[in-house]
Amino acid sequence: MTSSLSLRQLLDSLSSEQRRNQELLASLAFALRSFTNLQRFLELVPLAASRLVQAEGSLLVVFHDDGRLWRDHLKATAGDRCGEVLRQIAALPDGPFQDQAGGDAVVVMLDSLVRRLLGSAQVMATSIGARNRQSGRLYVFSGRRGYCWSEVYRRHLQLVADLTGVALENEILQEDRRRHERLDRQLSIGAEIQAQLLPDRCPVIEGIDLAARCRPAFQVGGDYYDFIPARPESTGRQRERECWALVMGDVMGKGVPAGLLMTLLRGMLRAEVSRGLAPDRILHDLNRLAQDDLAHSHRFVSLFYSDYDPPSRRLRYANAAHNPPLLWRRQTAQVERLDAPGMLIGLQSETSYGCGQTRLEPGDVVLYYTDGVTEATGFSGGRFDEDRLVKAFQVSCGRGSGAQEILDQLFGRLDRFVGADRALDDDASIVVFKLREEVILPSLPGPDAEPLRRVPS
Repeated sequence: MTSSLSLRQLLDSLSSEQRRNQELLASLAFALRSFTNLQRFLELVPLAASRLVQAEGSLLVVFHDDGRLWRDHLKATAGDRCGEVLRQIAALPDGPFQDQAGGDAVVVMLDSLVRRLLGSAQVMATSIGARNRQSGRLYVFSGRRGYCWSEVYRRHLQLVADLTGVALENEILQEDRRRHERLDRQLSIGAEIQAQLLPDRCPVIEGIDLAARCRPAFQVGGDYYDFIPARPESTGRQRERECWALVMGDVMGKGVPAGLLMTLLRGMLRAEVSRGLAPDRILHDLNRLAQDDLAHSHRFVSLFYSDYDPPSRRLRYANAAHNPPLLWRRQTAQVERLDAPGMLIGLQSETSYGCGQTRLEPGDVVLYYTDGVTEATGFSGGRFDEDRLVKAFQVSCGRGSGAQEILDQLFGRLDRFVGADRALDDDASIVVFKLREEVILPSLPGPDAEPLRRVPS
């Protein structure tokens, strides 16, 4: 009877210990599901580990992704002994941990230090994994005489370490999500600002048919085009007959930084246009004004600047290493390139720019574009290139299409080349500038009839 009673007490004790351990693990798993604060969860880990294996204490050491000690999350059970060990670990330099991030050398170094600091106590340790790499170590120790580790203890300790790894992985994923949400908000704000800065519609210029479109590769792009009146105070018919500046530019890069620089340059350029200077002088002054800002950002800007005078149909231009616009001549049905020597904006503080000019005739079409059009890649990996653009441009102009039709046809040709379900690699912008064609109308018959005259169509 005595033996039976002792056996029953032993079984009851084992059952009680199993229930206690199950409750501890269930509580830890519940905390993992419920806690949104990683700090609170990690505070439970050493306590649960030490109780599961009936140890004297426990230490938790975790690492950042780059291998550094995550000092804010070093945890231990209560007691002066554990507190001193954590202080010693927290004082370690980051260099050795970063040099051997997640490697065996770090584990050996850390295990050796913990065992030395804990003296004669028995120590058991296991690794914590997150993102398929070693993200920390979990230690339990005991100085009690007769204490020994069992396989059940090892399994329990590893289970706690695995739950800790899941918590660390969740925190990394949550931080990534929060970072992406912040970036999305910034991009949305940047996209709204940029949409307000780019012209929402083309201006009315005497004798001109205009169409423009910008298709950014990201929410915020570095492409820039603008139509700027030389005399913004003019209104009505007088404004239509004034000289207009037509600008196409590209800030090297994509996303928010490129969009912000584009915004900065827009303000500078509009101030320069109001001074009424020649295109080459405007680019020279713009380069000087933007030098410091572009140097700090390590970016450059390509820019084609032109101004058009409706009464004389004269187009003057200067180029800061931008893609030269294409000019289709109605009389010859041939395409010319409008180019002038000049360096990128922001490359050198003092540089000179050439100035060219041409007289446009009714029916002529000028095509401004950015390199996102010609450098777009197709299914085979080849680029759209200038030759394809010239051919598509000639076909559209030869049909007698209006500016908007030409624009739509060019983007349609580009989409077929790239693929309807594939995004562009870079921002792509196109401006079509067409002189309206003139038609001959007969005058009214009679002795005082006027001779035939030309009027815009």
